[in-house]
Amino acid sequence: MLEYIFFDERPWQQFITFLEDKGLQPLSASETQGFMVRLPEDTDDSLMDDIEAYYDEMLDMNEALFVEQADETEHVHTAGVSVNLSDGRSVQALVDPKLLNRILDVLSTDELGQFINAIVDAVENPDERSVCRRF
Repeated sequence: MLEYIFFDERPWQQFITFLEDKGLQPLSASETQGFMVRLPEDTDDSLMDDIEAYYDEMLDMNEALFVEQADETEHVHTAGVSVNLSDGRSVQALVDPKLLNRILDVLSTDELGQFINAIVDAVENPDERSVCRRF
């Protein structure tokens, strides 16, 4: 599943509406870590560029709403990345927002997810052999 997270209900709802207008049927839920939207990994590639671009817009809105609501004396900038564990749990890894933005300038969220899943798999299923010996 492709996962998208929001911390404010307004961009979350707009993103769901956008996806539904594209003919998709996203799974959405308000969870403890935030407002989640999930799409199947086999979502049409021709839509993914539009979806990723709109998600970026909604993240900008999400951040603007957060800053607007934040106490002027207390500015906390944080970002999280969903990590899916083999037991079915999904946890959030805190990441410096500047670092995450730099990564997302080069990688799509799908590519970042693949990278994170490879790391999770290596941690949960360690293989002491060198990479060249695994193939």
